[in-house]
Amino acid sequence: MLVLLRKFISLFIALQMLFGSLLSGGDIKVDVPEYEPGEYGAYVDPFIGTGGIPWMCGMLSPAACAPFGFVRVGPDTSLIGGADPVKTNTSGYFYEYRHITGFSMSRLSGTGARDYEMFRVTPTVGDAKPGASSYSHKNETASPGYYAVYLPDSASLCEMTATSHAAVERYTFKTDKSVGLYFNACAGTDEDGAKNAWISVDASSGSLTAYALITGAFSDRYGGLPVYCYAEWDAELTGVTAHTSDGDTDGYYASGDEAGAMLRFAGKKGQTVTLKIGISFISAQNAKENLYAEIGDADFDAVRQKTADEWENRLSCVKIEADDETKTVFYTALYHAMIMPSDFTEADGRYLGFDRQPHAADGFTYRTDISLWDTARNVHSLYTLVAPDVQNDCINSLLRMYEQGGALPRWPSGAGYSGSMFGNPGNILFAESLLKGLDFDVEEAYEAVKKTSSGEYAGKANRDDAAAYEQYGYVPDDLARRYSVSETLEYAWEDAAAAVLAKALGKYDEAAVFERRAQSYKNLWDDSTKYFRPKNSDGSWGDFYPLHSSFYDDVFGTELSKAYCEGSARHWRWFVPHDTKSLIELFGGSEVFVRELEKFMRDASLTSPAIDPGTGYWIGNQHDIQTPYMFNDAGRPDLTQKWVRWTLKNRFSADIDGLDGNDDGGTTSSWYVFSAMGFYPIVGTDRYWIGSPCVDEAVLSLPGNKTLTVRAVNQSEKNIYVSSVSLNGQKLAEPYIDHASLMQGGELTFVMSDCPAK
Repeated sequence: MLVLLRKFISLFIALQMLFGSLLSGGDIKVDVPEYEPGEYGAYVDPFIGTGGIPWMCGMLSPAACAPFGFVRVGPDTSLIGGADPVKTNTSGYFYEYRHITGFSMSRLSGTGARDYEMFRVTPTVGDAKPGASSYSHKNETASPGYYAVYLPDSASLCEMTATSHAAVERYTFKTDKSVGLYFNACAGTDEDGAKNAWISVDASSGSLTAYALITGAFSDRYGGLPVYCYAEWDAELTGVTAHTSDGDTDGYYASGDEAGAMLRFAGKKGQTVTLKIGISFISAQNAKENLYAEIGDADFDAVRQKTADEWENRLSCVKIEADDETKTVFYTALYHAMIMPSDFTEADGRYLGFDRQPHAADGFTYRTDISLWDTARNVHSLYTLVAPDVQNDCINSLLRMYEQGGALPRWPSGAGYSGSMFGNPGNILFAESLLKGLDFDVEEAYEAVKKTSSGEYAGKANRDDAAAYEQYGYVPDDLARRYSVSETLEYAWEDAAAAVLAKALGKYDEAAVFERRAQSYKNLWDDSTKYFRPKNSDGSWGDFYPLHSSFYDDVFGTELSKAYCEGSARHWRWFVPHDTKSLIELFGGSEVFVRELEKFMRDASLTSPAIDPGTGYWIGNQHDIQTPYMFNDAGRPDLTQKWVRWTLKNRFSADIDGLDGNDDGGTTSSWYVFSAMGFYPIVGTDRYWIGSPCVDEAVLSLPGNKTLTVRAVNQSEKNIYVSSVSLNGQKLAEPYIDHASLMQGGELTFVMSDCPAK
């Protein structure tokens, strides 16, 4: 059946590309403006990760956005007629589709969940109804802060740029007919779109206001996200048609489940209509203030340039020397790591809290859409190094979510708990930030960690099986809803982080309790199979199929791997990031561990990305993302170097399917950024593993006007092994380096060779 599924998907994609090409303007080429984005932005290709195998692609979008902004304005693609029957790309844009239904204000980046896509605008010509328009990739371009495409059905060049809470959309029509912009207040991501929407047009001032309750994959879980907008345009309005579920009427107001308005303008070849849109999660007045504060009287080109400059400033935090293809993959990965978390702080300094009340953000920027279960594994480690301001924002935002919502979230989105995934990944973020010297309220953080880790806030975003875990020393498979093994391993890792916080506060008795619980993973180790296995409450082993992935359960409707999240027992076999040395002992020593880990790496899928990732190494998901570096802990840094370079070469590219799975808020991309520079975080600690850099040089801008220059002498596709590493002339004795040493600045020098060092 899986073979047939592969063939079906391959045929589906082939047919879509064939028919899409035939219906997208053929060989017609229209001049679409391309702007020079800057020295580093020039290497960013926003189309990387937007296509490929539907559910295995990067889930990324070429939408225009500012660094860490909320607005990500861009195209929503579909099949002919506007349908999207298959889960393709949850960002709303799938490269293989050749039709665009319009341009909406935001979307999540790299996730398996589809949300936002509010206030969609669709250009029209003559009396045509708004609908899906064909397009060609030949007439499409994107760069940091800019997106443009030509839509032949409406003879319109559509350009987008954005700030944190506003967008500017410029439509240039190549027709003498009358033209229109349809503003869909009910746009959203599910079948019914947004709810409770209304729209009001003020023809005299050339503006409109609108409201909707967004009910996407995450926002629907906490009752919906209220969002307001205020928009202005610069062309003379010749008519307005309000749209409701009852049909079209001449009028300036509409409400209900299909609320929208057609704005009509006189036809004149070369006619340009510029639409400025501000959004708010507090009020329509705030939406207007956000628009005026962030854009004001600035024209499209000025806003585009300002946003491009902001991207250039962020991307220049790491200046690398490498070949052009490596630069493209590197800077695109860094760009993707800086799309989320989203700026939720409005122009007046307030944000909508988890209690649905406005609050002032005092001394920090409140951020949301923190893909924490994923990003805790490396993205936040990257921020502590090159964007500590954003890391500080995340810490303070999580603490405010705890205060106003009642528990630490594990995947906060919009104004509430998505409840996605499991565990308490915030523990890791707090512990690592503390160890790396960030200044925050450790007492409050520990209070939040302690309460949320205990399951005290049942029904919130806490541990699903906390009581059973504490009682039995593991999550019993017969008492768990699912993921009993994965939950136990995650909880143990997070308890180790809680112990770090307790010790820092001098709470040694409490630290001892967390340290004991951090060893709970051992209770699920089956020495006869050398795997973590599901165990029932009576101590008996549950069913065990080590090579059967939970993805196969999804296809075949079985539950053979329900103890494991998004993978197999073999994927989760390596997940003890806080105690690798003890894991090696469980295997029976380094020799056995290395042999089994080598088999796992060699069994990686032969294609990237693959319809079926298999049971070998899979960087496209989080539970085994660190495994190439674990050879270091077993005394084989040469194998770490070998497999890191293999992964850099074989699992990343400059193609539309250039990521081996979902990017998950920049997690997969951050793996590349770190690994290309030659080191990778041991998450939850202040240390890094040494790897094998694939760039000749990387200059990192550090706080205090310091720089760290990483040089890889003689590195090449052949010279992948590290002969020696030295920091400011002092050779490293082991394949590790600590954060404080890197933050001193200076020069980290790798000497590379074509054979392993003795």
